[in-house]
Amino acid sequence: QVRLVESGGGLVQAGGSLRLSCVASGNIHSIYAMGWYRQAPGKQRELVAADTSAGNTDYADSVKGRFTISRDNAKNTVYLQMNSLKPEDSAVYYCNADLETITRILGEIELERGEHWGQGTQVTVSS
Repeated sequence: QVRLVESGGGLVQAGGSLRLSCVASGNIHSIYAMGWYRQAPGKQRELVAADTSAGNTDYADSVKGRFTISRDNAKNTVYLQMNSLKPEDSAVYYCNADLETITRILGEIELERGEHWGQGTQVTVSS
């Protein structure tokens, strides 16, 4: 069983900074990509930033130059450094991982790739 646990959300004034963390744990064999999504009330969930195992990163246009995603592969952890925060950045931020689990059943090893989500952490930016 895989768990993604986010931390670091909170309330901050416009122009401030926050750093989100997400730790993946469980029967993980490989992690292909980790990223952050966000969902504001009444809006669809959207990609904020993603980091692949090849080191490629992708950012939403609205956060380019302000947010930085990074990974610590040894710790199965992804971070999101958010600077110059704006009220429109307020949302629940979700960690996402594209990973492969490993399971041993009756002596046979089974690998299964899939997408996993954290429970979300609230970020509120006051004006």
